[in-house]
Amino acid sequence: MEQANIRTGELFTLQLPSEMESLTSLENLIEELADKYQIGEDTFANMMTCLNEAFVNAIVHGNKLDANKKVIINADVDKRRIVWTITDEGTGFDFNNLPDPTAPENLENLTGRGVYIVKQLADQCVFNKAGNEIELHFKI
Repeated sequence: MEQANIRTGELFTLQLPSEMESLTSLENLIEELADKYQIGEDTFANMMTCLNEAFVNAIVHGNKLDANKKVIINADVDKRRIVWTITDEGTGFDFNNLPDPTAPENLENLTGRGVYIVKQLADQCVFNKAGNEIELHFKI
């Protein structure tokens, strides 16, 4: 007998205003979950880096620093993995056509490395079609 959509983990949600000060609430949740689920130091560091980057991108690029717009963060945790979803209220972006930050002409640019870094540190990185939601998977 096949079973579908049976939740065995926990879901945590934050709905935060698009202000840099909101980053503290996200960092507190990451630390809380790392303690609760005994997440290793390397995975914790990767999650902190990726989620900081995704959250700042959502505030700056997605919601254009509009404090009236929200960033929604979900953490779906089970025994083997944690899946973070960060969604902004912006129109999104074309994540398939980003400049390569490792190309010689881009090495000295001060910005443009965030998505590249997130893709390197998360076990899996998935954008929705519009580009205003990112899903980051980490094995724990």
